[in-house]
Amino acid sequence: MGVFIARRVIISFFTLLAATFVVYVLMANAGDPLEELYGISDQAQQDAAIEGRIALLNLDQPLLQRYLGWLTGAAGCLVGACDLGQTIAQQDVTELLGQAMASTLRLVTAATILAVILGVTVGIVSALRQYTGFDYAVTFLAFLFFSLPIFWVAVLLKEFGAIRLNDWLADPGIPVAVIVGLTLLAAVVWQAALGGNRRRRLITAGVAAAATAATLIYLDAVEWFARPALGPVLVVVISLAWAVGITFLVSGLRNRRVLYASLATVAAALVGSMVLAPVLENPTWLIILLCTLGIVLAGLVAGYLLGGLDRPQAMRAAVLSGLLAGMTVFTDYVLAAFSSYSDRVAGRVIATIGSGTPNFSGTFWEVFLDQTTALVLPTLALILISFATYVRYTRASMLEVLNMDYVRTARAKGLTERTVTVRHAFRNALIPVTTYMAIDFGAVIGGAVITETVFGWSGMGALFRNGLNNVDPNPVMGFFLVTAVLVVIFNLLADILYAYLDPRIRLS
Repeated sequence: MGVFIARRVIISFFTLLAATFVVYVLMANAGDPLEELYGISDQAQQDAAIEGRIALLNLDQPLLQRYLGWLTGAAGCLVGACDLGQTIAQQDVTELLGQAMASTLRLVTAATILAVILGVTVGIVSALRQYTGFDYAVTFLAFLFFSLPIFWVAVLLKEFGAIRLNDWLADPGIPVAVIVGLTLLAAVVWQAALGGNRRRRLITAGVAAAATAATLIYLDAVEWFARPALGPVLVVVISLAWAVGITFLVSGLRNRRVLYASLATVAAALVGSMVLAPVLENPTWLIILLCTLGIVLAGLVAGYLLGGLDRPQAMRAAVLSGLLAGMTVFTDYVLAAFSSYSDRVAGRVIATIGSGTPNFSGTFWEVFLDQTTALVLPTLALILISFATYVRYTRASMLEVLNMDYVRTARAKGLTERTVTVRHAFRNALIPVTTYMAIDFGAVIGGAVITETVFGWSGMGALFRNGLNNVDPNPVMGFFLVTAVLVVIFNLLADILYAYLDPRIRLS
C-alpha cells in the first residue's frame, strides 16, 4: 500500500506540473493585461501605470521564467509559505483564495455528499425494481435533470424556491388542491417503489395516501410551517426508527444483539441530549464535535458489550444509529430556532443572493440557519446533474453485479435477499461509482462557477471569472491549482477505497 501511494503521489506531481504549465501558457496568450491601461489620456500616468503592471506581473521576463517564478511561490504552500502572486489590483491572491475556498468548498461539499447519498440510494432501488413504473420514472427524471442547463435551473430556483416560497411562508396555508395533488403523488411513488402484486400495490398506495393527507392536514392545522419543530416525542420515535432501520440493513432484525446495541446507543444519545440541554441552547462547534465523539464512543462500547459473536456488526450499527439519532436532535434544535431567525430576517428565510446575511449575529442555531438557508438553492442547482449521473451509474453497476455468478450462488445458499443485496452486491457495485465520485468533485467545482454567479456568491468561481475577464493570470492559476490538487487527492482516495470495497484488488 505504501509503495502504491508513493508511486501515485509521484505520478500526480508530474501530472500537476504539466497541467499548470499548459494552463499558464494558455492564460499568458489569452489577452493583453495592459490593454485597459492604453486608454489613460495622460501619457505620463499611462507610462507609469504600464511600468507598474509590467513589474507586478513580471511581463518583462520570458514566459518560462515567469512560470518558474510562479511555481516557486506555489511550492511554498508545502511548507506553509504560499506566494501565488498578486492580482492586477495589487491584492494578495493567497489571501483572496483562502477566503474564497471557505465559501466554495462549503457549497461543493454539501452538494457532493447529498448527491452521492440520494443518487446511490435511488439507483439501488431502481435496479432492484428493474422495468417497473418506478424504474421508468427514475430513468426519465435522471435524463431530464442531466439535460437541464444549470444556469436556467438556478434562475428557476431563485424565482420559485426563494421569492415565492418566502411569500408563502409569510402566511403558510396549504390549499386543498395541493393536499390532493401531493396525496396522489405519494400514493403513486410509494406503490411504485415498494412494488409487489396488484393487491399489495393498492394497499401501499392507500396507506401512503392516507398518511400523506393526514400529515398535511395536521401540519396545516397547527401552522407547523410558521413555527416548525419536532418535539421530544417525535425525536424519540424517529431515533428509535433509525435504530431499527440501520439494524435491518446491517444484520437483519432477527439478530437481537445488534438491535439491542443500536437501541442502547440511541437511548444514550437521547439521555445525553436531555442532560446537556442547557449547553445545547447555544453551543459551539467544539461542543457539537465532542458530543459526536461521545456518541461514537457510546456506540463502540454498546456494540462491544452487547454484540456477542457479532461485535463488528453491532458496533457499526450502533455507531450509525447513534449518529443519526444525534442528527435528529440537532435538527430539532435547528427547527426550534426557525421562528426567531425568520423574525430577524423579515421573513425572507431562503436567501437568493450571497452565502449569508451581511453582518448577521445571533445564537449558534440562528447563525447555522442563516448559513444553511443560503446553501439551499445553489446546492440544489449543483445536485441535480450529479444526482442524475449517480443514479444511472449505480443502477447500471448494480444490475451488472446482480447477474454475477457469486450473487446467484449466495441466493442458492439460502441467504436472504437483504443479505445478498447489502453484503454481496452493494459493495462491488460501488467500485465504478467511486471512480465517478473522484471525477465528479472537480466537475462540481466547475459548475459552481456558474452557480456562484447566479446566486451572487463570493467564492472561487467569482475569483476565477474576474481573473478571466480582466486577463489576470494569478487568480486563475490559484483557482486551477486548488481544483487540480483536490481532483488528484480524490482520485488517490478512490484508488485506496477500491481495496476496501473489493479485497481481491491489491493496490501493491
